[in-house]
Amino acid sequence: MNSVRWGVVGPGRIAAKVVRDFAHLPDAEVVAVASRSAERAQAFAAANGIGRAHGSYRAIVEDDEVDALYIATPHPQHRAVALAALKAGKALLVEKAFTVTPAATREIAAAATEAGVFVMEAMWTRFQPAVVRLRELLAAGAIGDVRSVQGELGVNAPIDPQDRFYNIAAGGGALFDLTVYPVSFAQMLFGAPDTVVAHGTLAPSGVDVEEAVLLGWADGRTASLFTSLRCATPGQMRVFGSAGWIDVLPRFHHPDTIVLHRTGRDPEEITAPATGAGYAHELREVTDGVLAGRPESAVMPLVDTIAVQDVLGAVADQLGMVPQEGPAELP
Repeated sequence: MNSVRWGVVGPGRIAAKVVRDFAHLPDAEVVAVASRSAERAQAFAAANGIGRAHGSYRAIVEDDEVDALYIATPHPQHRAVALAALKAGKALLVEKAFTVTPAATREIAAAATEAGVFVMEAMWTRFQPAVVRLRELLAAGAIGDVRSVQGELGVNAPIDPQDRFYNIAAGGGALFDLTVYPVSFAQMLFGAPDTVVAHGTLAPSGVDVEEAVLLGWADGRTASLFTSLRCATPGQMRVFGSAGWIDVLPRFHHPDTIVLHRTGRDPEEITAPATGAGYAHELREVTDGVLAGRPESAVMPLVDTIAVQDVLGAVADQLGMVPQEGPAELP
């Protein structure tokens, strides 16, 4: 294999942006798209120059001309598509949040291990050039011993009970669309936390509207995080160390610029823009992994996805939110 043939499952707004970034990958091509609506699949295919449109998720899973799938359906639907695709031997890039329950995430990870097929969560943040540079600076000791992370991510979403954000059956709430980002950022730096404390607010539909989350590690490191569907926030992350700090400028989940503050020195602004809309980097990681025969990413391994999902599960429990995971079987 010298190129990877991709299929898109769930032709929504984000999927359209992701598909356009395939222009930056000469060894990857989107050849098919699937929706539960044949009309939506056909419209997406026509708008994006995709050759085949499937009117069911089952059809694209069974398409022998597809090597890898990008799953961009609502969160609870990830489970059935991923499990069916793994049985068919297809590599996967699964949108964050990976699922809406830790159990389903572990189920998919176990199936991927058993099948020996590449699977990765689409946490594009970890592949942004500015974040890659941040990690290099921290590893080199630029701000000394890294002790804490503080950050927020909020949007002023319409308060519409019919909106997906407020539909628990569709995986709505701040947790799976917003909170996953700062939690994953903290986990990227510190690993799985030892303690999780959350306080927040639920909508009448049972989804979370906003929350503050404090993560703790046994050695005293901490992460203080805030997310909201009703408060627009800058979307900044700050990493503190014993010899300075680094600001990840808004919005931190796909930044162009970080600012290094070292004790006794002038601030240093570092700009490293993304390629395209910023999705090309995660697509590059999966494509390279598939071509090399690797089972997963070293940058976004499944163990990290599981650790993040465990935190999201603990937050949901503490808020009294009961996520509705999707079925294991495709129709």
